[in-house]
Order: sequence, then structure tokens, then C-alpha cells
Amino acid sequence: MSRSRNTDEGPHPVDVLVGQKVKNRRLTLGMSQDELAKSCGITFQQVQKYERGTNRISVSRLTEIAAALKTHLEYFTEGCAALLAGPLKGGARGMADNKQTAFEAEPMSRDKAELLRAYESIESAAHKRQVVEMAKALGKSAKAESGKK
Repeated sequence: MSRSRNTDEGPHPVDVLVGQKVKNRRLTLGMSQDELAKSCGITFQQVQKYERGTNRISVSRLTEIAAALKTHLEYFTEGCAALLAGPLKGGARGMADNKQTAFEAEPMSRDKAELLRAYESIESAAHKRQVVEMAKALGKSAKAESGKK
């Protein structure tokens, strides 16, 4: 896919994916857009544009963002090749790529971020496993109840 795009087409899918990963990571850490902006020497409006995919993030800026968000640079590019190899190029993606990209592309709500922070604060591996099992059981219960209605 070429770098130039008509404005009618909207942001490039890779820019959107990378922006959503920036937002997901920021929310996971409980960081505001303003805090991320200050740590990178940019405005919070620029962070908003990055997160929406409206503005592309240069590699040097993405490196600064990765450091501010305490993650590796590769976190932001995982899934990009699969995204381009998928419907945009007519190629097929494997099931694992499809599932991972679909999950990562979903914007993280504040509730999800809060749940993830709470989970990460649990020190006991056994307790973490219990939380996962409880979440699975609640999900199955909700599906079963919605099927009855």
C-alpha cells in the first residue's frame, strides 16, 4: 500500500492499529494523555491524533513513546504485517494472527484497563488463576442467560 492516501479514505490501518496500541498501553498503565505528552515533549492534542491514527508516528517518536510507556518498540508493530497481508492485500491470515489483531485493534475501555491493573497487582499466581477462572465462568454464565431470553 502506498504511503499517500486520499483524505476520503481516512487514516492508514497501520497508523490506526499503532495508535490504538499506544492508547491501550497508556490506559493499562493508568497514564493520562497529558502525562504521556509531557514525557515525550509534545502536546496532549498530538497524543490524541496519534491514538486515533490521524497523524503518523515517526520511528524516533515511537521510540520515545515506548520508553515513556515502559514497553519495547516491537509491541507497537506486532500485527502490522498481518493486517496488511489480510483483506487489504487479498492474502490470508492464520487464525492466531487474526485473533491477535482483532483483540489488539479493539480500543481499551477504562474498565478493562482498571481490571488489568488490578490483576497485575495480584502477587499470587494461584490467585491470578482464580481470577481468570472466575472471569471465564462469568462470561459463560452471561452467554447462557442471554441465550435463554
